[in-house]
Amino acid sequence: MASGTALIYDEEMTTHKLLWSDSVCDIEVPERLSSSYEQLKCYHLVERCVHVPTREGSEEEILLVHSSEHLEVAKSTQTMNEEELKRVSENYDAFFFHPNTYRCARLAVGATLQLVDAVMSGKVCNGMALVRPPGHHSQRNAANGFCLFNNVAIAAEYAKVKYGLQRILIVDWDVHHGQGTQYIFEEDPSVLYFSWHRYEHQEFWPSLKESDYDAVGLGKGKGFNINLPWNKIGMENSDYLAAFFHVLLPMAFEFDPQLVLVSSGYDSGIGDPEGQMNATPEVFAHLTHFLKQLANGKLCIILEGGYHLKSLSESVCMTVKTLLGDPIPQITGEMAPCLSAVESIQNVRAAHKPYWKWLMYEDTSFLQNLSTKSHLLKKASPSPSTEHESKITNISEAAKIEKFLEVHMTNILFPVPPIKTATTDSKGSAYLLPVHLVKEIDKTEMKALVSAFYADLVKEDKTLLSLGSMLAVLDKILKKEVCNGITESPTAAVAVALRHSVNFGFQRIFCIFVGDMQIIPNTEDGCLTVLFYIWGFTFLLKTFLLLLKAAEGNDFFSAVLGFILPVAYSYQPNLTVIAVGPKRSLGINGISLLFALLQGLAESRIFAVIEDTEINLIQSVAKILVGASTPHFGVYVPPTQEKVNKIKILRDQFQKEWKMLQCS
Repeated sequence: MASGTALIYDEEMTTHKLLWSDSVCDIEVPERLSSSYEQLKCYHLVERCVHVPTREGSEEEILLVHSSEHLEVAKSTQTMNEEELKRVSENYDAFFFHPNTYRCARLAVGATLQLVDAVMSGKVCNGMALVRPPGHHSQRNAANGFCLFNNVAIAAEYAKVKYGLQRILIVDWDVHHGQGTQYIFEEDPSVLYFSWHRYEHQEFWPSLKESDYDAVGLGKGKGFNINLPWNKIGMENSDYLAAFFHVLLPMAFEFDPQLVLVSSGYDSGIGDPEGQMNATPEVFAHLTHFLKQLANGKLCIILEGGYHLKSLSESVCMTVKTLLGDPIPQITGEMAPCLSAVESIQNVRAAHKPYWKWLMYEDTSFLQNLSTKSHLLKKASPSPSTEHESKITNISEAAKIEKFLEVHMTNILFPVPPIKTATTDSKGSAYLLPVHLVKEIDKTEMKALVSAFYADLVKEDKTLLSLGSMLAVLDKILKKEVCNGITESPTAAVAVALRHSVNFGFQRIFCIFVGDMQIIPNTEDGCLTVLFYIWGFTFLLKTFLLLLKAAEGNDFFSAVLGFILPVAYSYQPNLTVIAVGPKRSLGINGISLLFALLQGLAESRIFAVIEDTEINLIQSVAKILVGASTPHFGVYVPPTQEKVNKIKILRDQFQKEWKMLQCS
């Protein structure tokens, strides 16, 4: 099994720089790379990664995507003087040449391909390449938008040729539309390209009609180009997560990629002068976490944009920490997508309904984006004095954001527990998994504890005897000595775990049952009634039971992505409890994927209570908890109309309270 995270960086790529004054290009500076690498060193992440050396991309590799004419122009710039470089740069939109640009661009291509090789060969599980110049705007025959060669597009073609891949997912979370990547693959059904981008109804660069949601691909590629346009600035964490839940992830799981490539632009983060969005660095940890659940974890992240150095470097670190398998910070901000984001999401779903099975029975229709179109005003060109004042304002704002991020990162980062997973049962460690065996609570002590606090919940001797094991593991999680834990215990004992956690001080607990369970009656003091009401469990508990008891391939994704994850992220728990009982039709791989997806919550604190003694199930869940790649779910089967309608009814019923359910 592949393990480890590759990090690729070469200081030589900082030699590509602007030699003259240009107000458009002056933000693409060498410090974008060096500051990101220095921040990785500050967090001691570099030493934890696998070092993979860079190399130049060959001409043959570059020609997989680009024309020979484009390659020759780039080669010719190596011996040009400044005036000649400036003249050839003016032939392109927002690009500059330096005598070292061609060398750096070849290193960027080579670094990207080295990462693909490391992941595909099994040397590492995933990785990140810090490269310059970026690539996603460059087209077959033209440099564009700071980009000379399209690193990610070349990587996709390279992977198809060298490894025979038939399905590659490219996720472009840069704030600009990667029109170069779209043009290259818009007729190719082997590459699913997803891009969200600041658009503002074609007012924002590159200001193309084909950047809108209705550009779905051409010919055989129809349905394989997904554009999610942001029609206002200020998008937040909840908007990005909603796009994943209601658009990208359902499409990605249906597409079933063999490799995931990310055009990782952090100009979609807070403080960036280009994007003007408000998403904070930890959202990239969550996005990365979700993408790790695809393609058996084969994930390559390649740097694109990002022009606020502090925001960029912190976001890079959040991404790498997640690739390494660190617990994921709690997401911040109100979990409610804005109306404009919901409008864009709905329009993407409507545009792609003819091409995707998961949308077959969804209620989709096009919206007119009234929340933003009514406010569109054509702006007059700014005067030189206005531009000067704007730059001063931007510098001041950048400094404020830097101070905000220093405080914010201190608040969201937490010590990583020295041990990842605890258990009292050696079954989970049968494959030498790094689980920590916890000593059970003494039976006499256990009996005293239960009779004092939980006697009303526990009537059977079998349940009583299992509690010592369960609470020993749970206490390790509650004391933050371990990240997560797994125990074999009757699901009836979950009520004890819930009350014990609340008594310990954990007031927001998200609990899901898979399979049959024993419903615990309300207690006389009303404790459980209150807890169930706080969690929404009076109905939601039974809802989750109904969804997952019969969840198979045809409704698992619609239930989990369309309902459970949005509710969970709306709720923002500080502990997740998943109980697996008997008589379930959800298979082991489905249960494992459920655990994996929910690890993004509660700083990755998950308590697994498994009643089933099936060794394969316990080992599979244990592997997920210690950080192994998610197993392949299986062949995608679309949900039935009946199941889709049931989930829609639930969404409509609860979306006022749990706003992440909003997608139409």
